[in-house]
Amino acid sequence: MIQGFFIRITDVVASAFALIILSPVLIPIMVLLRFTGEGEVFYRQKRVGIDGLEFGVYKFATMLRGSAAMDSGELTLYEDRRVLPVGRFLRKTKINELPQLINVILGQMSLVGPRPQPRTYFAVYSSEAQSIICSIRPGLSGIGSLVFRDEEDIFRQVPDPIEFDKAIINPHKADLEMWYVKNRSYVNYLKLIGLTIFAVVLPKIHFYKYTFKRLPIIPRELEAYL
Repeated sequence: MIQGFFIRITDVVASAFALIILSPVLIPIMVLLRFTGEGEVFYRQKRVGIDGLEFGVYKFATMLRGSAAMDSGELTLYEDRRVLPVGRFLRKTKINELPQLINVILGQMSLVGPRPQPRTYFAVYSSEAQSIICSIRPGLSGIGSLVFRDEEDIFRQVPDPIEFDKAIINPHKADLEMWYVKNRSYVNYLKLIGLTIFAVVLPKIHFYKYTFKRLPIIPRELEAYL
């Protein structure tokens, strides 16, 4: 489709431009990571992408090596002890996600789309949700990312974060991601890029609520947190 062509061109041009513009920030972070914590700069994790195929998603290293085999596994909790000191800031500001601009340029991701999940988390989605979500490239940002921007803070407030994530958060994430796929357009793509920028600058204001009026209904168990 023609909108897919325009989205892909924007992905490549905007990602390359962003890497150039942000290089004065990214390069010092890379040096800092190299000489602090465990000396790792990048972390590459397998995620499920378009057509259900796995690919390696790039992030700045923010956690202890082998953290996926510790404590809550692939779920990062509030004040998680596995997060390194510098990593805490990078995660809070979402700077740790910026290396995924490389994935975008490589064609594995888009600037906007469903957030790519590890296979174990993706398997929790219904077969219908899996089929719909895998029909387009996963995104660096997206409606699910905006709604659950403060996910770790939600985990702080519930008695069993792992069960809450599995039973309540994941199903709603799937609904949100399917909503985007079904309502995907170049206009909504640009809106979500703008909303992502606003979320970084003004994280406490949920602009997406005023931009998209017909999002999936929030489950009663989540109403107090979103």
